Amino acid sequence: MLIGGHVSPAGGLVNAFHRGVERDCDAIQIFNQSPRAWRHRSYEEDDVAEFRGLLAKGPVRAIVIHAVYLINPASKDRVVRKKSIDALAHALQTGDRIGARGVVVHPGSTVGEPLEEAIERVGDAIRRVLAQSESCPLLLENTAGAGGTIGRSFEELARLIELGGGDKRIGLCLDSCHLLASGFDVRTADGLSDVIDRCVEIVGTERLACLHVNDSQTGLGSNRDRHAPLGTGELGRKGCAAFFSEPRFEGLPAIFEGPGFDGRGAGPTDIKTARELRAKGLAARRRARGGRGGRTRARARTPARRRTRG
Repeated sequence: MLIGGHVSPAGGLVNAFHRGVERDCDAIQIFNQSPRAWRHRSYEEDDVAEFRGLLAKGPVRAIVIHAVYLINPASKDRVVRKKSIDALAHALQTGDRIGARGVVVHPGSTVGEPLEEAIERVGDAIRRVLAQSESCPLLLENTAGAGGTIGRSFEELARLIELGGGDKRIGLCLDSCHLLASGFDVRTADGLSDVIDRCVEIVGTERLACLHVNDSQTGLGSNRDRHAPLGTGELGRKGCAAFFSEPRFEGLPAIFEGPGFDGRGAGPTDIKTARELRAKGLAARRRARGGRGGRTRARARTPARRRTRG
């Protein structure tokens, strides 16, 4: 697992890399432009080249881009839709340039329109932006379920993948806070394992590409996206430890977004806490004799396929 945090790219990609090093990150996440503005940002070639050289050497070994919050590919408004598709295509093109593990995007909101029509518009947008980029994966983030947000269930995410053409570049970014808020009880290792079994059954293990590991200020089924410092919210230390140690998450970037213990973004103390929680979770799984919390990726695929055939 590549434990990391969201960092600022102010001053360029190389500065973002060094902020990750200062926080002891294995992976970093950035906004490729202002998260609340449409204006695109393009990085200089020398900054990109130096960054990619640093990334190849480590200790930060992966970068993920988070697309801007304004994007809503489900919108019927022509202006919003065009800006959304342009911004998302630009993010993927930036991902191509810098060697990103993926671009994370919120699938959008119905804004009062029928769900299936809105989902079809998102699928069309996915096909368009993938056609305008080369290799960077597009990672659909599950949502907390407020209002008309799309992507609150694995069924909705699977439908988006299908309508997006089923391209192998379409993946998932699972957010722990959003899962809890949308009604998935992931506060224990066994509870999380059951939820990931469901995800594997409906979407597939190969689609899991990134994690946002955030605690939640609000409880199970609240439908509210309110992050808390790791181990201090409704997930608690046990729930966060389960996320950091789930066997099927091995090798994935696990990004803490914030707020941290200092009330701002991910800092050194937050990344240290994440590593402590991972160690705690791994130790608990070792102690669980034959418990479901120790399932591996390979073992999880078999029951999922059986259920699909039946």
